[in-house]
Amino acid sequence: MTDPNAIQPSALDQLPDRDPEETAEWQASLDAVAKAAGPHRAAYLMRRTLERAEAGGIALPKLLETDYVNTIPTAAEPSAPGDEEMERKITAWNRWNAAAMVTRGSKYGVGGHIATFASAAWLYETGFNHFFRGKEADGSGDQLYIQGHASPGIYARAFLDGRLSEQHLDNFRQEAGGNGLPSYPHPRRLPWLWEFPTVSMGLGPLSAIYQARFNRYLTARGIKDVSNSHVWAFLGDGEMDEPESTAALALASREGLDNLTFVINCNLQRLDGPVRANFKIVQELEAQFRGAGWNVVKTLWGTAWDELFQLDTTGALVRRLREVPDAQVQTYQTRDAAYIRQDFFGADPALVEMAKLLSDDKILECFHLSRGGHEARKVYAAYKAAVEFKGAPTVILAQTVKGHTLGEGFASKNANHQMKKLTVDEFKTMRDLLELPISDSAFADGQVPYGHPGADSAEVRYLQERRAALGGPAPARRVHPVAPLPAPAEKAFASFDKGSGSQNVATTMAFVRLIKDLVRDKESGKRWVPIVPDEARTFGMESLFPSLGIYSPKGQTYEPVDRDQLMYYKEAKNGQILNEGITEAGSMADFIAASTAYATHGEAMIPFYIFYSMFGWQRTADQMWQLGDQLGRGFLVGATAGRTTLTGEGLQHADGHSPVIAATNPAALTYDPAFAYEVAAIVKDGLRRMYGEAAPGEDRDVFYYLTVYNEPMPQPAKPSGPGIDEGIVKGLYRFNTAESAGLSPVANAPRIQLLGSGTAIHWTLRAQKLLAEEWGVASDVWSATSWTELRRDALEADAALLRGEERVPFVRQALQGAEGPVLAVSDYMRQVPDQIAQWVEQDYSSLGADGFGLSDTREAARRHFGVDAESIVVAALAQLAKRGEVKATAVKEAREKYGL
Repeated sequence: MTDPNAIQPSALDQLPDRDPEETAEWQASLDAVAKAAGPHRAAYLMRRTLERAEAGGIALPKLLETDYVNTIPTAAEPSAPGDEEMERKITAWNRWNAAAMVTRGSKYGVGGHIATFASAAWLYETGFNHFFRGKEADGSGDQLYIQGHASPGIYARAFLDGRLSEQHLDNFRQEAGGNGLPSYPHPRRLPWLWEFPTVSMGLGPLSAIYQARFNRYLTARGIKDVSNSHVWAFLGDGEMDEPESTAALALASREGLDNLTFVINCNLQRLDGPVRANFKIVQELEAQFRGAGWNVVKTLWGTAWDELFQLDTTGALVRRLREVPDAQVQTYQTRDAAYIRQDFFGADPALVEMAKLLSDDKILECFHLSRGGHEARKVYAAYKAAVEFKGAPTVILAQTVKGHTLGEGFASKNANHQMKKLTVDEFKTMRDLLELPISDSAFADGQVPYGHPGADSAEVRYLQERRAALGGPAPARRVHPVAPLPAPAEKAFASFDKGSGSQNVATTMAFVRLIKDLVRDKESGKRWVPIVPDEARTFGMESLFPSLGIYSPKGQTYEPVDRDQLMYYKEAKNGQILNEGITEAGSMADFIAASTAYATHGEAMIPFYIFYSMFGWQRTADQMWQLGDQLGRGFLVGATAGRTTLTGEGLQHADGHSPVIAATNPAALTYDPAFAYEVAAIVKDGLRRMYGEAAPGEDRDVFYYLTVYNEPMPQPAKPSGPGIDEGIVKGLYRFNTAESAGLSPVANAPRIQLLGSGTAIHWTLRAQKLLAEEWGVASDVWSATSWTELRRDALEADAALLRGEERVPFVRQALQGAEGPVLAVSDYMRQVPDQIAQWVEQDYSSLGADGFGLSDTREAARRHFGVDAESIVVAALAQLAKRGEVKATAVKEAREKYGL
């Protein structure tokens, strides 16, 4: 067994030593230092040597961890501009009102979080006073991803600024009556304030990275110069456990996103207790970010620690700080000076001597109060270093105390995330600590008052002057008036109306062909943002590579292996395609940034994200909700769709349920088009609704989900007649009748209505023929382009009825007078077509692909699930037999004939 402590071979062992004697001298020197001054001194010298090598441009691996001290020494801290005392007063008012609004709301049981903002107040206030650029400056301002649980503090600042009233604060988490405030950052609920939803946790960091990257994309493509915009993401140290939080760190450093700063509030606590009870989360995060290539700035200790570090002539204090686990640091926060003397300082003789020079008050000041994240000067130094650093993104690790200034009952308590209120006495203690001019008489009937120095007070004037200098209020969401995009030429859409003739074409290929035409449009073509998770060739999109280019900040620094081919792999600094590699989460973050550019940057972009349908909603449905929350617009395309269409890949690829998941998202318009002309009609209407002239009362803040298939099939011509386009968009139209299909049923033949969606329409058409030719049954075939939109329309009709308005659901209007029962067929689980069952007046039944997928031929899979043409025939005969319109024996005969 290998000794893990033994010196392991390294890459250097494989290189020839040109001067073994010199090498031996260096090693002997290190041994001598370790022997004479101790291993800590030897380690110190090695670290300093490595730092000097890095500064001199010598290529060596970087240190992943530094000592548990501030990155910027006190002597190197820049002086913060502005009035520090005035900023302290402003922060005090905001601390108070944040705690007051949650406490006042607690009597209604609506909850809220107090402790997070208490720890992070200075992290936000310093940014608002000196760094965060508003929307009214040149460009687009900065993008702020606010930590969700800190929202009360942001509301408190907006109240001080005059953007919110007491009524608003009293309606925190009480939105139903109007003038309410959502619990967390939510653009759909408070669209003039919040730009980015950051709860669910973990999605904020991921989205911030791709937002910063999309900013670069917009600038590189000449859409808009947003090079002055900076993305700030405020995160919790516990939140960094979410895998999405760190999923794209390498992308950010690889592309040199120095327009991005993460600010991680390291209060060492998550929801139930310490983040790393037996370890050190700051050190872990430092190593993780440094390893990913980020610039790391640690802001851990306040100025009260300066005296202690000056006394640390042996390095004992720094060593002790590195070894004490986080949970013990949390314990120090709640214990007296005697305990700290014994447990912390008593661990090393040198520290025992140091402690003799410190008063109890000094020890308590350091261990209870003095953290880098609680001091404006420390935070300002870190932010300034971040915005001035070039070539890589920066993460600021700011140590704070959760529940800071809320009193002994809150600070560092494991339960403080669940603690929703302070008592009157605790508020009075907090008032005295913050030096706020709030009298005891203001606490009428035990109710904590809001505090405000007055609209014309020095504090408010200062706050507003600082924001005016930085470009206006923040956070803020602005939707600038943007002229509707002109509709693309009709030719691009009409070319699908004539069908494909004798050629078989998959709807995936039809969609890609449509996009090829649309991106060539002179007016809107440049606004398309194709997004692919490393599957462009699967979807037949490789022809777009040389014409549009794949975006890369470095362009193409190599000669592509397929350079001699017509469809060669082309990367470009101004490339239009975002080919993200194998990351559905990253691709969705791209989509969100592009789909909301109309608000973030005042530029309408048209993203389409094409993916294996199985790996879209199933993997990243949480981000689809984020997309809806953020009021994004664009086209999601689930390609190679269906449970029986991609069967060779097996059950992991067999999507039989994405429309079910999509139906749960109110912002998603879900379509399952059967034919190429339907795809064109849906995209055309989507462009009109989201980017063109929307109809009065029509919600523009939606996104489309289209399922398209990789099964080449004949694409028929678009039927003539009124209402076809309306039916395609609303979800249902009659594709043909038995008569128009040339099946000439006998007089008084039994009749059934067959509804099919997506690729299932082709089996349905074959069943129509079998029913007529072999069983004497007439059937009409309907294309159900959207079961979900039919259901939503019906639900709206039901709601109108409750209001006393008469409205007939579209599905009922469309099927009115249709003879016989209705049989619905889908390549998805029956729950998809069953969405409309209760609004169909005729007898209703359905077929679908319920259960796990399997690897086999398409025909075998469809027989397995009972959705092939023969199964449809048997199901149709069974429905008619129940009504006495065919003999009961016909069902058995059909089963035997078809081997079912």
